[in-house]
Amino acid sequence: MAEQTPQVPCVRAVHADPNCRSLDIDPLPKSARRPAETKSPAKWAYERLILYIKNFEEQLDGDHEIAMGFTGSSAGVLRIEGIGYFDPDIVTFYGSDAEGTRTQLIQHVSQLNVILRALQKQPEAVEARRIGFRLAQELDENEAG
Repeated sequence: MAEQTPQVPCVRAVHADPNCRSLDIDPLPKSARRPAETKSPAKWAYERLILYIKNFEEQLDGDHEIAMGFTGSSAGVLRIEGIGYFDPDIVTFYGSDAEGTRTQLIQHVSQLNVILRALQKQPEAVEARRIGFRLAQELDENEAG
């Protein structure tokens, strides 16, 4: 039987709005370039979520921040202030809800279903908070070290 070569991830999306940017995975963070077969499902989901978060934030204006909506519940939205994973199969989102209550979502990768939303930044905040760039940078730093 021929040995299969691990595939580097690819992505494709088409939008009706020409101003809407598709996910740009070039250049991929070093960690994300490693084949999926070498990672736990949690790490693989975590890395791809970071790319989506970073891309979404890059399209926001200075008055909006990234948040995620919950499907199938009345929990509302969570301002994304951090994400993480716990091998082999758990992804965690940290943040606060619309009232500012500290919130954490712990989810099995098989149940992962995330809606990214743009929320008005907090009135007291001078600038909208951004996490996507920091998350992608951390992927590269962990791969190097």
